[in-house]
Amino acid sequence: MTPPDTANENGPTGEAVERATARAAELRDEIEHHNKLYYQRDAPEITDAEYDALLAELRDIESEFPSLSTPQSPTQKVGAAPASRFPQVEHLLPMLSLANARNEDELRGWEQRLRNRLASEGINREELSFVVEGKIDGLAISLVYRDGRLERGVTRGNGVIGEDVTANLRTIAEIPTELPVKNPPALFEVRGEIYIRRSDFHALNEQRAEQGHATYANPRNLAAGSIRQLDVELTASRPLALWSYGVGALEGVSFETHSGALAQLREWGFPVNDFEVFNGIDAVAAACHGWEERREALDYEIDGAVVKIDDSELMRRAGVAGREPRGAIAWKFPPMEAVTTLKEIVWNVGRTGHLVPQALLEPVVVTGVTVQHATLHNEVDVVAKDIREGDEVVVTRAGDVIPRVVGPTAAGRDRKGRAAPPAPPSECPACGTPTKKDEGSDWTYCPNRRGCPGQRYQAFKHFVSRAAMDIDGLGEKQVALFLELGFFNELSDIYSLADHREALLQLDGFGEVSVDKLLASIEASKAQPFWRVLFAIGLPGIGSVNARNLARRFGSIDAMAAATTEQIAETYGIGEVLAESIAEHLAMDEERELIEKLRAAGLQLAGEEPAAAEGPLSGKTLVLTGTLPNMTRDQAREKIEAAGGRVTSSVSKKTDYVVAGEEAGSKLEKAERLEVTVLDEASLLELIGG
Repeated sequence: MTPPDTANENGPTGEAVERATARAAELRDEIEHHNKLYYQRDAPEITDAEYDALLAELRDIESEFPSLSTPQSPTQKVGAAPASRFPQVEHLLPMLSLANARNEDELRGWEQRLRNRLASEGINREELSFVVEGKIDGLAISLVYRDGRLERGVTRGNGVIGEDVTANLRTIAEIPTELPVKNPPALFEVRGEIYIRRSDFHALNEQRAEQGHATYANPRNLAAGSIRQLDVELTASRPLALWSYGVGALEGVSFETHSGALAQLREWGFPVNDFEVFNGIDAVAAACHGWEERREALDYEIDGAVVKIDDSELMRRAGVAGREPRGAIAWKFPPMEAVTTLKEIVWNVGRTGHLVPQALLEPVVVTGVTVQHATLHNEVDVVAKDIREGDEVVVTRAGDVIPRVVGPTAAGRDRKGRAAPPAPPSECPACGTPTKKDEGSDWTYCPNRRGCPGQRYQAFKHFVSRAAMDIDGLGEKQVALFLELGFFNELSDIYSLADHREALLQLDGFGEVSVDKLLASIEASKAQPFWRVLFAIGLPGIGSVNARNLARRFGSIDAMAAATTEQIAETYGIGEVLAESIAEHLAMDEERELIEKLRAAGLQLAGEEPAAAEGPLSGKTLVLTGTLPNMTRDQAREKIEAAGGRVTSSVSKKTDYVVAGEEAGSKLEKAERLEVTVLDEASLLELIGG
């Protein structure tokens, strides 16, 4: 007798069909739920790998039980229905998805199926050519040009109908509004991905964390959410970029090959990622491995490589299976995310006293690295993501030096008996001082600024860093060692290290040459200009740009200390809140004592930053970006300031000029969006008279 849950020689039993039907229904509901979260709300609850596993299970069931496969199944559709807050537009041609291959066997299996399909069309080729390119992890969009002018930009949506987000896409400098050709084609549709560079994403998150705001989960979600903003100005403020990966509907132009289409896109000014044409599946597999090997070195997120048959006619003849073209496939990389348990949240004290949470995790391997600790940025971020001890959480290393917790999984969030929401400790974990949280502030902090060992260590690291006093030979390990040995207690002790020369020579790794070099570097740092000393002291909120502006405004630390809050607030880039903080700290006894000791050590506390000179750039604000051919940024800054100009770090509508060199990034793009005048090095020199 055949068991009730297995197939007999006549096919599956009734019970097996019932179980498959029930499971397929569960999977469809779950996949549709995650489609809406991913495509409409840009807030996925599960990793890409978990989603792909659900889809693969459903596809296997439908393959075993063909009667369960319907046109409405997620295996036959792309994405989710477009959101109602934007006008809905039907695509000129469907925006399809791609089948996945996760290893060479699956890639070779796809190529054999493609050959079989072409053979059924009477096409037998001994060798096929393929294009291999990176699979960008962004938001797919369609750009339609009529007679050379951008008519509309639409999201993928469900592959047939998308959202009209033309106004938002026009804010992206990399998207041409016109095709640079005298006789443009009547219709030209560009397919691409909107994304955010890793460097821009990390800078934005660091800024938000420093300000006590919740951080963004990943570049893809931020890019997608930015494009779907109803406020165009908000979209324009985000560092969005474009990679073009192909063409869609065409009139008046055609391409024999996919590589030819990409070359034309690049010639017309559309950003096109690296791509190569390969003959044979062996070379294709090697190229896919190559993309995987350099994945983490890229300044943008990719989750795989895309392989497409290069011949456009063969692509057409291969046809479509469900929602996927047979002539293309995505080689998917192992996920850069992993799921583990958050054992404990610990709080560390930062340089300015802020208490920073860190996650202690059950060890988990993420892209070949065992992760046990991960950043949580700040207390606001922990609350916003609803992260608690004992949760099952998603951890990522996507381009980060330090792994971070994305958030709890759906199972972790729904778990019964979850721990209470974490709260910063009432006492500093480094010194035991009662912590404080000012009204309206997002930070809990330790007020024991100079006496807290945790803050002291961070303060020393900052003071000796290259951006501050630039003391070569005093790294993290040396600072920690000298604090432990009692050589250092406060910052001014650095300039008494020569008193411990004989003791230094007794330490492992310290010979006469290295000790003398270290002491010489300490002595040389006394010549650093006033603004660097001001930055090195590390008053909260004073970065290098603010330090320069304050030094220029007041000329000395004494003048700053004597100034009122209102006078400090008159400094360019300093608001009322920061001015009040600066005034309060400069009035503290411990800060005044430190300043006097640094003065006695011979540091420059006045005179290095005169008031802005008069010249052709008087009253003008400039931003430097990229690498100039003949000057360093410091040299360019000196020339600008000598000509009366002011150099700031960020581009805004108040910026007069952006000076751009090679590999200029998001600042150049923002300047173009805001229609700020862009200069190269030669133009800058011409403007200031050589």
